[in-house]
Amino acid sequence: MSSESDSAAAETAGTPEDHGTLSVVGIGPGLPDHMTVKAKRVIETADVVIASSLYQEFLRADGTIPSEERTDEDGIATRDDGFEQEIVRSTMGRQIELARAAFDYVREGKDVAHVSGGDPSVYGKSDLIFKMADEEDATDVPIEIVPGMTAALGGSANVGAPLCNDFCTVSLSDKWRGWDEIEEKLRAAAISDFVIVLYNCWRNYERAVEIVREERTDDARVAIVNDAGRADAGRNGESEFITTLGEAADHDDKVSGMGTSLIVGTHETETWSNDDRTYLVTPRGGRDVEDF
Repeated sequence: MSSESDSAAAETAGTPEDHGTLSVVGIGPGLPDHMTVKAKRVIETADVVIASSLYQEFLRADGTIPSEERTDEDGIATRDDGFEQEIVRSTMGRQIELARAAFDYVREGKDVAHVSGGDPSVYGKSDLIFKMADEEDATDVPIEIVPGMTAALGGSANVGAPLCNDFCTVSLSDKWRGWDEIEEKLRAAAISDFVIVLYNCWRNYERAVEIVREERTDDARVAIVNDAGRADAGRNGESEFITTLGEAADHDDKVSGMGTSLIVGTHETETWSNDDRTYLVTPRGGRDVEDF
């Protein structure tokens, strides 16, 4: 192929120097207090922001993206300094379509912030972006993952210090993994004495609790945490409830939906109380101050 043809092909395909960047941005629970400085900066400076209606609402709370009043019917939002952003609504059913669109935007030279709640690599959007990049032969698209605070960390902070020793997370959603595999992981985690953080508790949570009970004592401490870090802005409001493994399945009224996580302690997980509330603490190792 001649150098002229090479040049034409490069112009058609674009080059990384001509491209923007696709940033998959974790915003934690979504409110400003729990978003990293980098996540906020990447979203504020992106030419295109892809986010669900709920996350758009959170991002408008402190002006990370312009208000609805400053956004026209085509989704073009104008900041105070005149900078324009295209705001694209994301939904579960459009993830593949939006991944392709993000690649196209980047090839046009635009920086794209694809917003994920929590951390994009903890049951988030990261894997889909890479899978689609592989399927669409999008190796020319620069991809950056911007981490965010996941529910395990936010929920842990709300109830004290339950994750100070080894822990694991298990999703109870059987959309991607069969229940047999989920059960095997739960049982292994329980036997191995990990503190277990359960995600997607609107599915099979009582079933999961019963499996862990087979390998762990009923007096093991459990925290049921809803909408960690979202105050009253979440689907059901932020709350924490501490119970035991033996009684956890009796409190389905505390498990409110997608924003619920369960933190299942080990035989070492203790309660610590002051005048206001009770916390959970899993010792890192030594139980005496001198051991640290």
